[in-house]
Amino acid sequence: MTDAGAADSSSAGQGWASVSAATPSGAIRVKTTEQGLPLAVKVDPAELHRDPSQLAGEMLRLCQRAAARAGLAKRKQLEEAGMSAASLARTGLPTEADVARQEIVEEQDYDTEPQSWLRTV
Repeated sequence: MTDAGAADSSSAGQGWASVSAATPSGAIRVKTTEQGLPLAVKVDPAELHRDPSQLAGEMLRLCQRAAARAGLAKRKQLEEAGMSAASLARTGLPTEADVARQEIVEEQDYDTEPQSWLRTV
C-alpha cells in the first residue's frame, strides 16, 4: 500500500500540526494529529460497500502511517536544530529506516486488492 498523501505541517484543530495519509487510489484519506488521532476522514462512496472491519482497519493503518511520518518529520527538525544523535535516540521518534520498514510490512501484510472487479452501477 503506497501513500498518495504526505506529511502536511499546517495547523489544525487546537493548534496541533496535522499530517495526511491516503490509500494509493486516494479513495480513503485521513488527516491526523502528530500522534495519529484522526481530525478528518474522507471515504469515497464506493468504499462504503467494503466489509466494515476491513474499512476500519485501513483507516487505522493510515492514521498510524501519518503518525509515523509526523514523528520522522519531528526527528528531522530536532536534528536540524542540532540535537545530538544520542538525544535523538532517547526521544523514541522513528528513523527513516523505521518508517520505511513499517510501510513495507504494511504493503506485504495489508495490500488491499479488489475483492471483485465488478462495479456497482
